[in-house]
Amino acid sequence: MTILPESLLFIDGELRRAEGGKTYENIGPWTGEVVGIAADASPNDVEAAIVAARRAFDTTDWSTAHERRFALVQKLWELFVANQERLEAIARYEVGAPWVAVKRAQVANCLDCWKDLMDVYPKLHWEKDYGDKQTYGFTTHRKAVYEAVGVVGAITPWNFPLFVNAEKVVSALLAGCTVILKPAPDTPSAGAIFGELAKEAGFPPGVLNVITSSDPATAGETLVTDPRVDLITFTGSTGIGKHIMRQGAETMKRVFLELGGKSAKIILEDAPNFAQDVAQSILVFHAGQGCAVTSRLLVPRSRYAEATHILKATYDAFSTRWGHFDDEACSMGPVVSKKQLERVKAYIDIGVAEGATLLAGGKVRPDIGTGWFIEPTCFVNVTNEMRIAREEIFGPVLVVIPFEDDEDAIRIANDSPYGLSGAVSSGSLDRAMAVAKRIRTGSLSVNGGVPINGDLPFGGFKQSGIGRAWGVEGIEEYLETKLIGWRG
Repeated sequence: MTILPESLLFIDGELRRAEGGKTYENIGPWTGEVVGIAADASPNDVEAAIVAARRAFDTTDWSTAHERRFALVQKLWELFVANQERLEAIARYEVGAPWVAVKRAQVANCLDCWKDLMDVYPKLHWEKDYGDKQTYGFTTHRKAVYEAVGVVGAITPWNFPLFVNAEKVVSALLAGCTVILKPAPDTPSAGAIFGELAKEAGFPPGVLNVITSSDPATAGETLVTDPRVDLITFTGSTGIGKHIMRQGAETMKRVFLELGGKSAKIILEDAPNFAQDVAQSILVFHAGQGCAVTSRLLVPRSRYAEATHILKATYDAFSTRWGHFDDEACSMGPVVSKKQLERVKAYIDIGVAEGATLLAGGKVRPDIGTGWFIEPTCFVNVTNEMRIAREEIFGPVLVVIPFEDDEDAIRIANDSPYGLSGAVSSGSLDRAMAVAKRIRTGSLSVNGGVPINGDLPFGGFKQSGIGRAWGVEGIEEYLETKLIGWRG
């Protein structure tokens, strides 16, 4: 028996089933059983969405009707707020989120950050005066105008789907673009609800389209390679991001990417709450399925044994506090799929083979339920050259690496192909800031500060991505700059 409503396509202003009525099963991570049915889009369905988005951009005033766009985006937000219980059900049953994650990042943060985007919208400038300049013996008056890029293909992940869908859809719509949202196959309901509520809000046909598909590649590749799609925004793995860049090059498509991470949390020896900082570093929230999590814990060698003891006690205390569907204090549930479970377990086996010490966890736990459960896991005696320290696992696996001094900590933190987030703790703010400023990463928490919110730009260095999401800068990613010079 399904729990979630059927996920329908939303194309050209209409909710409908896929061509031929084709569907696929939506499998719930907690049980491994069917929780919903989703429309399985055909190539013709994707084509229809592209045609609709192209027409809506090219033949209507959507891109220039700033006030009307904002009003519709606000109406859509109000409908999402009114349907918060449905959003929570999607996060629980489809995403596999525990209650703590549902009440925070999965749903509440989605709505709060969406509101942040609407709050910063008035800060956008649609024109900029560059003044007059004498050139070739006459005066030219000059200004820039900022225009929507066009049709956007938004390809989104399964880990925080409502949050990421909102970031891409809302930013692009506020900029004046039309959008084709292609959610991950594992989380179709988190995409389909955007189409359902957009219809209720009264969005013009073609402005927002939603395509769900069991195939993780075909629909997305169509969007990436089709010249009628002007921009691709993608959140997901670095490997797929590179593939999208290569495919998009043929049509010189604008691409911006929020990709993987292997972020480091550095706890300096003078941290006043050393034990608390170490204990709070266990990687359990939403089973570690976050690109910005700090999955490398760097502690001073002089206090490494102490940190190991603290972590052992913390993981032991947590061992019975996860995997509880109805516990509102639960912060860790299953991973999203059997495929992800197998990936995480494979990395744990790699860590053991590499010679790291398994301090806690490491086992698949079918006794907890019929879904995809794997223990919170911690490795110590890890070097930064090991695969478990260099590759993104995307699961509840923490690696603990010793450092000698500040310079060594900075070196280890930066010795990574990624640069998405990170953290530094110290009893001296000046010292912590000096370290933070030298870490090559897109966002950093110092002494517990929060550098990620809807009004702030978020993105990565190196192989963690290109461009920024959220904030004014995130909306501006969907704009083109046109310079006009005139005489008279």
